[in-house]
Formats: sequence, C-alpha cells, structure tokens
Amino acid sequence: MAVVAPPRFTSVDAPNGPRYDAALDELLDAVTDAPRRGADASLTVTAGDDPNDESYRLEGDASALTIVAAGEAGAVLGIYDVAARIRAGEPAVVDGGAEVTSRLPFRMVDLGAVGVVPDAEAWAAGTDYSHASRAFEDVILPEAPYIDEAALAEAYGEFDAFLRHVLADGYNAVAFPGFVEYVTFDGVDGVYADGDDHWARALALREAFTPFWDRADELGMDVFLRTDMLALTSPLEHYLVGRFGSLDTANPALWDVYTSGLDELYAAAPAVDGILIRIGEAGEVYDVAGWDVFSRLAVTEAPQVQAMLAAFTSQAEASDREVIFRSWSVGVGAVGDMHTNVESYDEVLAGIDSPALIVSTKYTLGDFYSWLPLNDTLAQGDQRRIIEFQSRREFENFGAFPNDLGPEYQYALQTLVAENPRIEGVWVWTQDGGPWRAGPMTLYLKTGFWQLYELNTQLAGALARDPDTDVAAITAGWAREWFSDDPATVSAITEAMALSREAITQGLYIQPFAEQRVFAIGLEPPPMMWIFEWDILTGDSAVLDVIYEASRDQIDEAIAGGERAAAAVDEMQALVSGTDAATWRDSAMRDAFLGTLAYEADVLHLLSSYRAMILHQAQWHDTGSAEAYAAWQADRDAFAALAAEHTATYAGDVDYPAYNLTAAQLGVERADRDLTMAWIARILLALAVAWVVIGMLSSRTRLVRRPGAAAARAAWLAATRPWRARESTLGMLPLDRWLLIIVPGGLLVATRAVQTSLLSWTHLAVVLGAWLVFLVVVRLFVRERSPWPVIAAVGGVLVLRSILTLLALSFTGPGGYWFVFWTDPLRRSIYITIAFALFVWLFVAAGWALSSQFGARRATGIVLAGVGAGLAIPAIVV
Repeated sequence: MAVVAPPRFTSVDAPNGPRYDAALDELLDAVTDAPRRGADASLTVTAGDDPNDESYRLEGDASALTIVAAGEAGAVLGIYDVAARIRAGEPAVVDGGAEVTSRLPFRMVDLGAVGVVPDAEAWAAGTDYSHASRAFEDVILPEAPYIDEAALAEAYGEFDAFLRHVLADGYNAVAFPGFVEYVTFDGVDGVYADGDDHWARALALREAFTPFWDRADELGMDVFLRTDMLALTSPLEHYLVGRFGSLDTANPALWDVYTSGLDELYAAAPAVDGILIRIGEAGEVYDVAGWDVFSRLAVTEAPQVQAMLAAFTSQAEASDREVIFRSWSVGVGAVGDMHTNVESYDEVLAGIDSPALIVSTKYTLGDFYSWLPLNDTLAQGDQRRIIEFQSRREFENFGAFPNDLGPEYQYALQTLVAENPRIEGVWVWTQDGGPWRAGPMTLYLKTGFWQLYELNTQLAGALARDPDTDVAAITAGWAREWFSDDPATVSAITEAMALSREAITQGLYIQPFAEQRVFAIGLEPPPMMWIFEWDILTGDSAVLDVIYEASRDQIDEAIAGGERAAAAVDEMQALVSGTDAATWRDSAMRDAFLGTLAYEADVLHLLSSYRAMILHQAQWHDTGSAEAYAAWQADRDAFAALAAEHTATYAGDVDYPAYNLTAAQLGVERADRDLTMAWIARILLALAVAWVVIGMLSSRTRLVRRPGAAAARAAWLAATRPWRARESTLGMLPLDRWLLIIVPGGLLVATRAVQTSLLSWTHLAVVLGAWLVFLVVVRLFVRERSPWPVIAAVGGVLVLRSILTLLALSFTGPGGYWFVFWTDPLRRSIYITIAFALFVWLFVAAGWALSSQFGARRATGIVLAGVGAGLAIPAIVV
C-alpha cells in the first residue's frame, strides 16, 4: 500500500482543555513528521456531555473533517485515532459516518522506563538479577530534603512524554509504583514516632509525586498505585508485630492500618484512582538497597487473601476508588496456584464480588512464555476482570529479537472476551517484567531498539479496542511509522515480522517438551527449561534428561525445530538486508534492525547446535548407540566453535548481551569425560567384586592364608554378619590391617571421583572429611580397645555401596547414571532403596560390631556421636 499524504490542517475548531491540547499536539506532530503533506484541510471537534463515553463518528472528508463524539473521552480518542492513521501512512478518514467504539474500555500500561537512568555500566556485567526498576533512584535522596528537585523536574518531563505517547497508542490508565512510601500513617497512633525520618520522607515523596498523578488525571489517565503485599518499612513492621504478635494477615485489624493509609493518601492526592496489589512475589529481589521500603510474602493462605480484599474493597467502595488484585502467584496450595487452577481460584475468590474489585490475570496459563494454553481462570468468577500482556517478553530475550505477537494476542482476546463478558480491559507491560539489568539495555522511549517491542504495545491497545482488527495492517503501519514509507521496504519488514514467531517458538523452545504440561512437587515448570531465566543456558542433567524423555519419540523433529528457527531468522536477515538503504527514514534504524537480526541469528544457530548436542548425548545414554555418540561428538564440536564466537562477539555488549554459557560449558566438560569415567568404573567394579569374592571364598577355604585374603574375609564377614566382626579380625597380620583401611578408603575415593567426573574436588573433600570425622570420633570412644572390628564392618559395607554405585556408572559414565536417575522411575526406586538400605546398614553394622566390646547401649551412643560429628562437616561447608 502506498503511503497517503496527510492533510495540512489550517483550521482547527475544538473545545479547550489539556486533554484536547495533548491530542491536537499529537495530531499536528504526526502531520509534521510525515514525509510529505497533502492539501489544506479543516478539523472540527464536537463533544456531548458524557465525559467517559469513548464512542465517536468521523464525518466529512479529508478536506473538511469533523469528529462528532458523545463526550470528551470519545472526542479526544477520535483525534488520537486520526493521528495514528497519519503516522501509519493511512488515509486520515476511513469509514466516514460509522460509529467507532472500544470493546474494552479499560486499557492500562505500566510506567515504562520513566525515571530509570540508562547507565551502561550497570548493565555491562549482565549479572544483576534484581527485579527492581530503581525508577526515580536519582530523584529520591537518603536524607532531608529527600528530593533532588532537578532530577524530579527531568523525571516529570519523561513522565509527561510517556503519557502523551501511550495516550496516542490508545491507553487510558497507568500503574505507578509505590504505596507505603507515600503514607505517613497519621491516622494510626504509633507507627512513626515523632521525628522519625520515615514520616518526613513519606510526606516529601507524596508532595513530589502528586503533580505526576495530577498530570495524568488532567490528560484523562487513571492512576493506580502498584504495590506488593505485605509492603513494609522497618517501623511499620515493628508496629504490626508489636500490636498483633506477628504479621497476622488473616486479622482484619491489621488491614485497617493499611486502609487508614489509603484514606490518608486519597485525601491528599485525589487524582489517584485506586491500588493495584500483588501477593504472589515479594522479597529482596524487588527491594532497593539502602531504602527502607520492602515487602514480605505474608499473604499466602485463602483466609488471609479474603481478609485483605474485604478490607481494601470496603475502603474502595467508601472512597469511590477501585482495587485491582493480581491473581499472579507462585507456590503450593490454593493461593499458590490460583493463577492457573480454576478450583483454587474459586477457593480463594468465590463470593468476593465487590463492584470496586478488578482481578488482573496473565493471558497465558503460567508466565509470559510461548506454547502455554490460554489461562482458563479468565473464563470464570463473578469479578470484573482485566488481562495482562507483556510487550517486552522477558523470557524471549527481553524484546531484543523481533517478536510480532499480533496473531497470538488476537486469538487470546477474541477467545477470552467471548468466554467472559466480565472482562473489561487489559494491562499491557510496555517495559516491565524480570530483572531490569540482566538483559539488553533497552528502555522504552529512551535507549536501545525499543521500537521493536513498541509494536506489541500498539497491537495490544488496538486489539483491546477491537479484537477483530487487522493485525497485519497494524504491523505494516508500525513499519511505515518507524522505518520507511517505501512499499517494497515495508513489505520486506512485514514479511520478516511474520516469520518472527517461527524463529522464537522453535528457536527458544524445544517443541515436544514445550507443548506438554509438566508438574513437579506441586509446581508446574515452564516450557523453556533448557534456558534458565533469563539468559543462562543450562547444563543441568535433571532438566536436560527430562526434556529428552519428553522428546524421545520425536528427536529428529525436536532437532529440526532449531534448524527451522535458524533458517527463519536467516530469511528475515535476507529480507531486511535486501531493502534499499535509501528508502529508510533513518539509517540508524536500518542498522539497528540488521544488528538485532544478526544477534538473533547468532543466538539461534548457537542454540540449535546445543539442542542437537544435548539430545544426542541423552540418546547415547538411553540407547548406547555408537551413532548417537558420534552425532554428539560432532554437535559438541559445532557448539564449542559457535559458543566461542558468540562470546567473543557479544561479551560486554549492553545492546546485544552474550548468553551466559558457563553452566552449559561445564555440562560439556562433564560429558566429555563420560566414556572415560565409564571405563574407570568398570575396572574399579571388577576389582571391588574380586575383593568381595576373595572375602567370600576365604571364609570357607584355605584361600584365607594368602596375603590380604584375611582382610577381605574380615570385611565380608563384618559387613554381612557384624556380630562376627570381632572374631574375624583376630590374629590379622599388619598387611591385612592396612588393607582393611586402604581398600575401602581407596574405593570410596575412586568411586566418588568417578561419580563427579574428577571435576568436583570440593564434593570429594566434604564426603571424605565427613567419613574421616565419623571414624575418628568412633576411634576416640573405642580408646584402648581394638578398633578393627568396627573398621572391618564400616569398610565392608562401604565396598558394597561402592559396588552399587560403580555398577550404575559403568554403562555410560556419570551422565548415564543421572540419566537413569531422572528418567526411569523403576530403576531409580530400586537404586535408592538398595543404596539407602546399605547406608543405614553401615551404621547398624558399626554398632553391632562395637556391641561385643561395649554393649548395645554404649555402642549405639558411639555410632550416633560419630554420625553427628560427621554431618557437621557438610553443614559447616553449606
């Protein structure tokens, strides 16, 4: 489609007011930013008396355009819509005379990156996994006067620009962080003492940010304060514990403290329309160092949630405000899985039907991953509902890859809105979600290639208003707005974006695993387990072996998925690089697009090689196939080369950060040793079995006269018949006594070394240290009596336990040992049962061997003392 030149508005007749002023500014800016302009035109705006009705009609033509609206909201929205069409290169007037309405009237955004300082040094390491945005960090001072006025003014300018931008995208509400930091709790006696700086800081912060909320209100944006519960300061926590004995969140009186704070806040800041509450996550990962405002996971049971919501909704109804409660939760039990379990949702929220309550829920049945089904809890309940979407997908590399979510969002909204008429809005995260400084330094409207995920913000806003809108047309309009008005270039970009989901869903996920729902210890692991949140390529055998098990019958398809993703991004690169550079509005935008595609191609080729490697490795452990082993070796070499290239290219790059490959490379190092370790295990197993056989034969034949045979005999008898331990050690030669120590001790060391692929000397030191302490303590209690009976008993059982472990290691090494452990419940149960029985028997045998010298009671005490001392070693280390 060719770009349509917008009219040049030479006459504008519209009502006065800040909402109209902002909308007209956007309209005139859109005309100014257009590459060319058409004929002169007039614009007339008329509005009725209903301030909240968003409906309007466009009348006239491009030369004399009239917006006829039911009220101010509709008139302003009509102006923004005309501006949006102009920016998208579309005709200013479409469907003249038809009434335009919005299917979902409530459309909220987060705060974007307002107040966040783009400090490259803070992003460079890529290891800061704090979820705190640290917004307004430079505004808020640790001491009086508590506010940096210059930084505040700059932040206000950012906030105003952000509001104007999201209004143009069709949004009408904003979630602003904070709650207790703005409250003095003057309505509650004893929270803050006279002279407490928490009181002064709260007052200063409220006075500083009230103009922000007022500005949002005058532009037509609702303001909701966004907080975790329980939100605390140190004096507040001290007050609550002192008054209620604990953080007793099932006690309605505790919540009266918080609702008193809301009464105070709403009276001081009338522009605030309500509060947005999350109970499912809290703690240090969200706290800001050096600032005494923090949160606790203290609302974890249904009665506690119900007490909280009863208090907040009652306060909201009395003050004409609203409460948005997020159903997002993580954990075990009804509250822990109410986000994804319809029965749990009902257990927690059934019967809470306040008109002031809105329940907010992510559209996926889990977190913002692909391959998850729609969240069926959104189809139930008597509460008002809104749906959460994330533009900058945190688990899909924080928006650093092209990721057109239009068709997915459309399916979600069409399906869910049809199923539940109580859905009235959306909450779209333009920037937020996950650790802020562990991914690329893209900050909405500020720095990095944020325009890439701006597409999803535009899509979500448009679909909330009309779920049947043409998402491909929105993507094309986005391309014309930000990149080019050349039809061929726009076509190439939209074709590339149409391929983006194939690259993401196949490249970052392993489909046979991702499309299954998996449950473990009451929790549901996400579909992307092989990439640990958020950029750590895992080498953990538990995860990788389970992924193989889920993909066992579709190995070729699972590997081909990575290749398809790499091919898709290669095609995207070819499409965009094939565009004429002269047709781009800004050469820097073309460079950014090609840069992000090069980055994605590098990552997806790397991941493709890694998935082939881990699946072939597990296949070898599963089948013992020489072909699988050879394929694994080839894949390993390819991955090693790509990993080195990836790290060399992107390490330290804040725009395109390198993946964290440490865990994956440790996994490769262990896997490299599997076959060698298997052979060592076989040799050790043969020697250990020979020692046991010699002991068995020596107990019945003259073989006992051979050097060392008496030691093997003593170990066998003491291990299997500990009541004969003392007699079996009588008359032993010095060589036999040494062998009673050297053989079991050496076998234990060798077995543990093989089990850890000779890579974890710490593990070896801890295990051996614990056994040595056990033996030393027992020896000290034995004193002048012979220690050889208990040494023979312990050593004999250690040999038997080592044989069991070596047998498991002898097939395909430690990797095979863990593969069976994680994927074969029957063999795992048999192994654990025997291993645990031998472990317990070791101490029983030790006590039995000692009982002939000390009696049963004292022998038991000696063994328990040794066990306690031995356990102290790993306890100290851990």
